[in-house]
Amino acid sequence: MAKAGAALKQVLKAYGISQNKLATTMGISHSNIHRWINEVVDPAGDSILEIRDALEQIEPEAAEEFTRLYWGRTIDRRKPDDPSGRQT
Repeated sequence: MAKAGAALKQVLKAYGISQNKLATTMGISHSNIHRWINEVVDPAGDSILEIRDALEQIEPEAAEEFTRLYWGRTIDRRKPDDPSGRQT
């Protein structure tokens, strides 16, 4: 339980992102973030994607780290038809 909360807590600390900043970006209450990172409750599946998207807006590297910690992989931002491998 609480794999997402542990990953989120680690990412917020590593990238200096406040709970309030993430909550504001997501359009939710700070108390939701608090409950997640303190492993009181796990975020629902759709919230995991919203966390990743909000982190992407704040700090793309934080979103990649969250993805790696939670899913065990990184985000591939390359355009499917771009053989150069440039990220979008």
